[in-house]
Amino acid sequence: MDDTVLVLSGLDPCGGAGISADIETIQQFGLTALPIVTVLTVQNTQSVAEIQAVNDELIAKQFRHLQDDIDFEVVKIGLLSSVEQIKTIANLAQGKTIILDPIVKSSTADVLLQTQAIETLKQDLLPLVHILTPNSAELSTLSVGDNEQQQVKSLSCEWVLVTTTDVSDSEIEHRLYQHGNLIKKYIYKKLMGDYHGSGCTLSSAIAALIALDLSVEEACQQALNYTYQTLLNAKSIGKIQKHPNRLHKKLL
Repeated sequence: MDDTVLVLSGLDPCGGAGISADIETIQQFGLTALPIVTVLTVQNTQSVAEIQAVNDELIAKQFRHLQDDIDFEVVKIGLLSSVEQIKTIANLAQGKTIILDPIVKSSTADVLLQTQAIETLKQDLLPLVHILTPNSAELSTLSVGDNEQQQVKSLSCEWVLVTTTDVSDSEIEHRLYQHGNLIKKYIYKKLMGDYHGSGCTLSSAIAALIALDLSVEEACQQALNYTYQTLLNAKSIGKIQKHPNRLHKKLL
């Protein structure tokens, strides 16, 4: 069992998504987050106005300096921004247990990762990933195939948890695959409203539970339950999207 999860993700100034979500979630499971910011953003609950990548050399220095002092095995990766940044992080994280939330667009539909960077992510980072957590649109962007199972099989990741909130109406059926084979379905009632940071919450919860030595199936189940509760107890602090309430006292 590990006491830490290293997190590489973007900084969301309104606190709903990104590294703030990662830290809050991981702490809820009794672990310490080791946060390295990959991208600075100008955003709120309505839109993402601008993104600026953090210097690759600085990210590498932070990663290695932490590694010299702290033993960590699990690495959760969220928002990335450039070809060189993806290559740098792929090189740094080799040999670690990587949980990747492949953020291509924000929850307000702003494009965050350009085509060339997506290709680099597919080629350099995906083969290293232990658990991938795409929604249906992200899966289509990262894969090839005529249906979901073919798309998952085209990926090089062992485990893929496909979340379907983005294409569901009343009932959500998330699906867990191992080596392209459907292992388990997780069914929830779809909640009304828009939420900011649910994907970050889910992937960080999975990372924390993997660090606590749970199986992938159980980690996904508990993480999905936790995330659903954060949405049931969500808060409105801005004008549009709600914040998952990751610190609600009844969640765990």
